[in-house]
Amino acid sequence: MSHDDSMEKIREEKEKWEEKTLKPALQRFKLKESPTRFYSPLDTGGDFDFLEKVGFPGQYPFTAGTFPTFPYRTGERGSGSIAQAPGLARAGRYSGYGSAEDTRDYYLHMKKLGQKAGPNIAFDLPTQIGYDSDHPLAVGEVGKVGVAVDTLRDMEIIFEAFSGETDIDRTASNFTINAPANIIMAMYLALADKRGISWDKLRATPQNEILKEYIARGTYIFPPRQAMRMFRDSLVFFVKHVPNVNITSMGGFHIREAGATREQDLAYSMAIGAAYLQEGVNAGLDVDDFAPRFSFNAFGGSMEFFKEIAFHRAARRMWAKVVKEKFGAKNERSMLLRMASTAHCGRVNCSVQRPLNNLTRSVVGGIAAALSGGPPNCNPPFDEPLGLGWSLEAIQLSEDAARILQNEARLTEVMDPLAGSYYVESLTDRIESAAWAEFDKIQSMGGVVKAIENGYLQREVARSAYERQKRLEEGQDLIIGVNCYTGESELDVQTTRLVAHPYDPERRENAEKVQIERLKEVKRSRDSRKVADLLKKLRDEAGREEVNLFPTLIECVKAYATLQEMCDVLREVFGEYQPAAL
Repeated sequence: MSHDDSMEKIREEKEKWEEKTLKPALQRFKLKESPTRFYSPLDTGGDFDFLEKVGFPGQYPFTAGTFPTFPYRTGERGSGSIAQAPGLARAGRYSGYGSAEDTRDYYLHMKKLGQKAGPNIAFDLPTQIGYDSDHPLAVGEVGKVGVAVDTLRDMEIIFEAFSGETDIDRTASNFTINAPANIIMAMYLALADKRGISWDKLRATPQNEILKEYIARGTYIFPPRQAMRMFRDSLVFFVKHVPNVNITSMGGFHIREAGATREQDLAYSMAIGAAYLQEGVNAGLDVDDFAPRFSFNAFGGSMEFFKEIAFHRAARRMWAKVVKEKFGAKNERSMLLRMASTAHCGRVNCSVQRPLNNLTRSVVGGIAAALSGGPPNCNPPFDEPLGLGWSLEAIQLSEDAARILQNEARLTEVMDPLAGSYYVESLTDRIESAAWAEFDKIQSMGGVVKAIENGYLQREVARSAYERQKRLEEGQDLIIGVNCYTGESELDVQTTRLVAHPYDPERRENAEKVQIERLKEVKRSRDSRKVADLLKKLRDEAGREEVNLFPTLIECVKAYATLQEMCDVLREVFGEYQPAAL
């Protein structure tokens, strides 16, 4: 039987099934339409090409997996969503609070509990938007959602927790920072110099992903085009001087958390990535010289199990096509979508109500992660929505859940186990197709920067967020314990807190005072004339588009210029971003 005849036979049999088998069942249950679907070869177009659509793990188009095998250990103490593996130096769980001393002592405590991974630093809001701890806008925010970093002295204190076998040339460091990313990385490089460590031995990843800030998070400083100049500076400088440091860590996690759909998440992430690639090309670099050092932080997540698995398969394939077909990459390593984690339940889906249900949600996400080509991370810990940082009890349950999925359920023994599934392959194609349509629309506007400047991306995310909230309020989308199953007979199960929270609330409250006192001392003891001269140099160079500011930023931080002093100079030259009216 020919292929066409076979497909026609399936089509005929489907029609018979719908009439003779499905229809009576719907009548019996008084249903107008079936709540479930069945997929067949008809849904994959009838001519599914394995090598074109899937291929083998670690080979183009990378649908089946970024790498050919899975060497990672999931659930290692303190690793968070970053699975560890022999021979790799990787950072650990996203963390940081209070003053520099508070975060240093947190890391020392976690090391006593068995953490071996490097720091993955969260910064407070003043730091994220370029203000020192003594600025009026920083009042009440110092050290609250992360650690406060005003000068190189703060970085020196934080990294006192990492020396000897865990010195910065032996472990990896992650920095979740965007608008002032170049300044924070200048501090990191200055720290290496002070320790006598060669830059080529450093392994680090700054998030350095400013474009999503305009679309979702809002911790921007400068207008998009000037911010992209800063990105260009870091890209070029890292390629020339810091060979083992990633340039950026992208992904639409925050965009989806802000309300974007799954398809928007993918399209916007790819458009942002394309904009960053273009910066490197515009700077005269070959794409294969820098694309391998683009990494991805995370995409958004949801409880829609199969759709999230298909999403990640589509994302790997789409990124490979962007880099190969649109930028002409020849090295397959340039085409890898390198991401520490894959599918997850989505933080936005965790509930304050009956919070232990979040453990179930994270386990569902962990299973989806394993089936989508990643480690079975069960994140976030169940108390994610209850406050900043996680209790050690919640972390223990999260790490144990991941260990169970890997070591007892053995979910990581097979790569891409759903490859060839009519349903999953159909979903993968549909998600990718929808993302390409939106990607092309953004490109037709002149690219993602233009789509930010005209407010298109912000409006689309706001519209999707409104539609999602409306579905929740109307009961079309269900969250257990939030908008359904909320009767008086339902129990709110709690856990017993046996150990102190690793983030000391008293120290966090005192962080502002500690930081301001240290900031005063740093300013008293530094060479103020040298700082003034260097800030003038920075101002002059910022006015010249062709100048890379990184060397001067390193000079500034070594002289203990403050984060805000440097940002204020750049504000004077670049201006500040004013959001478009939606």
